Amino acid sequence: MSSRRVPLRPAISALPVYVPGARPKVGAAAYKLSSNENPYPPLPSVLAAIIDAASDVNRYPDMFATELTETIGAELTQTLSPEAHDAKGDITAAQVVVGNGSVAVLSHVLEAVVDAGDEVVYPWRSFEAYPIVVSVAGGISVQVPLAEHGRLDLDAMAAAVTERTRVVMVCTPNNPTGTSVTQTDLLAFLAKVPSDVLVIVDEAYLEFVRSDDAVDGLAALAAHSNVVVLRTFSKAYGLAGLRVGYAVARPRLAAGIRAASTPFGVSHVAQQAALASIRAKDELLRRVDSLVEERARMLDGLRAQGWDLVDTEANFVWLPLGERTAACAVEASDAGVIVRPFAGEGIRVSVGETEATDIFLAVAAGWR
Repeated sequence: MSSRRVPLRPAISALPVYVPGARPKVGAAAYKLSSNENPYPPLPSVLAAIIDAASDVNRYPDMFATELTETIGAELTQTLSPEAHDAKGDITAAQVVVGNGSVAVLSHVLEAVVDAGDEVVYPWRSFEAYPIVVSVAGGISVQVPLAEHGRLDLDAMAAAVTERTRVVMVCTPNNPTGTSVTQTDLLAFLAKVPSDVLVIVDEAYLEFVRSDDAVDGLAALAAHSNVVVLRTFSKAYGLAGLRVGYAVARPRLAAGIRAASTPFGVSHVAQQAALASIRAKDELLRRVDSLVEERARMLDGLRAQGWDLVDTEANFVWLPLGERTAACAVEASDAGVIVRPFAGEGIRVSVGETEATDIFLAVAAGWR
């Protein structure tokens, strides 16, 4: 018998490991501020929908999530600017593709358009799943360093586009730095990108943005046929454990993404929870307002200690700690708050309970 082993694809063997936010140890009392989760439990109406849907788990879900895509399309249409609506009309279900979280949807987008050897341009540091999904799709990562204060350098990203570029990813607000680009800058960037290069506008933290001239991915999509907007129910809507994300694109691109998607990729329970969350949108967004207020309290507290921090538009704060990162993360965990360290760079601290903020501020004061 041969002792040779089945080889893995070189791209798979070379993949960086995705590092999830650490969890509290069993039996330990600690606040989890490491995964950008919504700290609020499900609303009673959403929980009731989950319980009702659980009685049907012996059946396959609607493979195309028909009711959910129609509802998302109708909901997004109500948010369109007059200019965007005049340009392209309502957003239809044919433009919406749902998947098992926005990471899975992103994978399907790349699988639909990236061939082996195609280049994918994205900022770095940014969402750490990006290099993984690019490699799995057979693409080549072109990482463009962030500008000062962790901001996306859109000029440098546009300059990085070559004849081999198939996709550019714009993460705004950027994970883990929390910085966002403006709509003015995004439209100027899109004007520089060839129309046959796909631009993914990743808006996972859209609902937390409060800046002037905030990015409007749907308006960008109305003006540019090569845009795909990526959104999620994990953050603002608090469904991280059920995994529902979606892409919005022109119908032809959406059909291609749908063709590459995992069949039955969103469970019936998750679909019903997302529908219930849309119905409870106003109540959920009030929770987002509370988290934005808590974010401001965390930032104000850190700045009062002497930290020079850029504004964040997400549900987390970034502290560039350099070589102190690992040691500071251990200190925070020992004090009762688990944060997300990025070795040698900094820590990302999710906005959570007020008590968690108090503990973290006390720990951070010691780092000064």
